[in-house]
Amino acid sequence: MSFRLIAVGLLLGGVTPLASAQEPALKIKEEKPGLLAKATVTPDSATKVAQARVPTGRIQSGEIEVEDGHLLYSFDVAIPGKSGIEEVQVDAKTGKVLGVEHEGASAEAAEKKADSAKVKP
Repeated sequence: MSFRLIAVGLLLGGVTPLASAQEPALKIKEEKPGLLAKATVTPDSATKVAQARVPTGRIQSGEIEVEDGHLLYSFDVAIPGKSGIEEVQVDAKTGKVLGVEHEGASAEAAEKKADSAKVKP
């Protein structure tokens, strides 16, 4: 009986008991207050784009920031069995992937140190 309910729920696009076990939405950190309000792509949509780009990875964190004049989401994605992280950048206006870059442990530590040294308004 429950198999039928799940199958019908999937066909109709409804919520099933399996769908309710999803992970909570990722909290996106703002580099500066107000950046999320300027984005035309939602944080959830950008997260899905980043996850699709690195499907075997797990998103560790997300941030919206301005880099080289572009408003973008930046996601740190850990891949099982691989050291460091993949940084996926998604344009916050168009939803296109701007780049994917591997950052080793030392580069990631340096970036975190630089981020913490930024003056907050």
